[in-house]
Amino acid sequence: MKYRLIVFDWDGTLIDSAGTIVRCIQDAARDLAIEVPAAGRARHVIGLGLHDSLRHAVPALPAERYREFADHYRKHFLSRQDSMLLFPGVLSLLEDLGRDKLLAIATGKSRRGLDRALDEDNLRRFFSGSRCADETSPKPHPAMLLELMEALSVDKAATLMIGDTSHDLEMARAAGVDALAVTYGAHDEAGLRACAPLDCFPTVSALGAWLKANG
Repeated sequence: MKYRLIVFDWDGTLIDSAGTIVRCIQDAARDLAIEVPAAGRARHVIGLGLHDSLRHAVPALPAERYREFADHYRKHFLSRQDSMLLFPGVLSLLEDLGRDKLLAIATGKSRRGLDRALDEDNLRRFFSGSRCADETSPKPHPAMLLELMEALSVDKAATLMIGDTSHDLEMARAAGVDALAVTYGAHDEAGLRACAPLDCFPTVSALGAWLKANG
């Protein structure tokens, strides 16, 4: 087996949440009576940490109001939580990979948000580790991957990152690990390919086929 550790992004890679996140960012901006970001701008920040996200999505918002924005965003996100489902094929993919590989998560979500999502979908059993944006340096900094590799005693050559944004791929490149991209999430294929992943996949089943043949 080439890869011993496979690290997944969460939003837009395992769970179909990118559209919901965009709408929640826009609704929070309306709540605070500031300029509502276009969908493309809001979509671009998915996966980043809170401060980096807001600096780009709502640049006119003063830093002292970031926490207020986050509270409104969280309210809208929780109200839509039941509408966000795993992408078709994700559960069987995790079951197949979990038989002989270590799986982990590197996400822009908060620890509280990831724990809630893992418990609601009964997915905690698949993952040997995880890192969130509020407990280490957020993407595209390599800290999440470096910490996971150290904690799970896996070297760079045996680690693979899978994500749906340029932030995921830039993090992987900074950490010195291989990466795959999925094109059904937040960022478009052209932007993903510009980050030079090993390959891009339009569906979970196509991703799974590649992993079965090459992983």
